[in-house]
Amino acid sequence: MNTPPRPAAGVQPSIANPADARKLADALMRTMDELLKLIEQETALVRAGKVREAMQLDTAKTDLSRRYVSAIAGLRANQRYMSQAVPDLLAALHRHHDTFRAMLQVNLTVLATAHAVSEGIIRGVNGEMQRKAVPSTYTAAGQRNTAGTNRAAPLTLSRTL
Repeated sequence: MNTPPRPAAGVQPSIANPADARKLADALMRTMDELLKLIEQETALVRAGKVREAMQLDTAKTDLSRRYVSAIAGLRANQRYMSQAVPDLLAALHRHHDTFRAMLQVNLTVLATAHAVSEGIIRGVNGEMQRKAVPSTYTAAGQRNTAGTNRAAPLTLSRTL
């Protein structure tokens, strides 16, 4: 029995009818909705300071991101057909994607803020440790001795506490 050839890995099959276009659009919207739900959960956890719990969502987020990229590749490969055969569906996908991007921007802002705050705390702790490590003496010119950049020691953290 002859079976139709399967597309090579990474090659998206062509859409031949509006029903296939609807399936592709539904899969993309479902993936975006699932990813948004997960990202909103991550954002809430980071805002609450529960970074360790937010990091546990990483595997699921990676899997959903892969599905999203695959669905977008399928959409791009079939965009010409969809724009001609189902322009309303394509417009709905664009609107849904605009909402998706806006929510991603909120998540990225929260993550960047958390990163900046934690980096500021670590730099402050390290600066204080360096300041305390310098002997309280005076230089030959009568100025207070300050830590030079060449004397800065790295800060080591233990994650097992």
